[in-house]
Amino acid sequence: MTILVFGKTGQVAIELQKYAEVTALDRSAADLGNPAACAAAIVAHAPHAVINAAAYTFVDRAEEEEALARVINGEAPAAMARTCAEMDIPFVHISTDYVFDGTGGKASKPEDPARPVNAYGRTKYLGEKAIRAAAGCHAILRTSWVFSAHGSNFVKTMLRLSRTHEMLNVVEDQIGGPTPASAIAAACRSIAEQLTADRGKSGTYHFSGAPDVSWYQFASEILSRTNSAPDLRPIPASAYPASAERPPSSRLDCRTTEATFGLTRPDWRAALDDILEELEETA
Repeated sequence: MTILVFGKTGQVAIELQKYAEVTALDRSAADLGNPAACAAAIVAHAPHAVINAAAYTFVDRAEEEEALARVINGEAPAAMARTCAEMDIPFVHISTDYVFDGTGGKASKPEDPARPVNAYGRTKYLGEKAIRAAAGCHAILRTSWVFSAHGSNFVKTMLRLSRTHEMLNVVEDQIGGPTPASAIAAACRSIAEQLTADRGKSGTYHFSGAPDVSWYQFASEILSRTNSAPDLRPIPASAYPASAERPPSSRLDCRTTEATFGLTRPDWRAALDDILEELEETA
């Protein structure tokens, strides 16, 4: 089985490239700002399945660049999905908890109404709708709080700040499930394989790490494993300056994913130990 992956330097894309059957495309090979080029790349490579692990992910900047984010997060996945439908191959697309407003006090289910509160969420939801409209074999996999030893993420930010600060303010009233990029990559690969065998599994799914915690609790776990941990001060999200509003809850109900694909929520604490060890070895 050959899998074509859009994205090469992102956290999940890097993990996907550890699989021998994966061919990953960077911006020079397939610019998501040019949806037609993405469609042409799929035709040229003729894979057995496609995974879109690329996106416009600058949440705050998207408030000023929503038109660009709409092309990358909405129009490009639409072109990919239509091409995959025409070629009758599975298309797996990584989406986000930010399609929800995070209110209501419960973990969001795949079938819950989408109510994005920022430009990033709106553009990602446009992509989701276009993928469904393409009517091909697909899986939209929503996830949250991605972290790894690569790229920019909360774990690496906390480690960097801990070296230069004696006190760190961390938001305590936003809750979510930190998700290892390696687990997302493995899930996407498994879903692509299962869709090839059973097209009836097409749909929208959730996949996030467990247990759910606040950013403050996540930071506490990260820094408890370091030798020079600064003091942490919990603050409300309202005290943290940001251009884009964030949902107060990023909790995702992942039971349908487990029932359909046999994929359980990964324990992010075990993954965190592995990632910290990897970062220490490469320092």
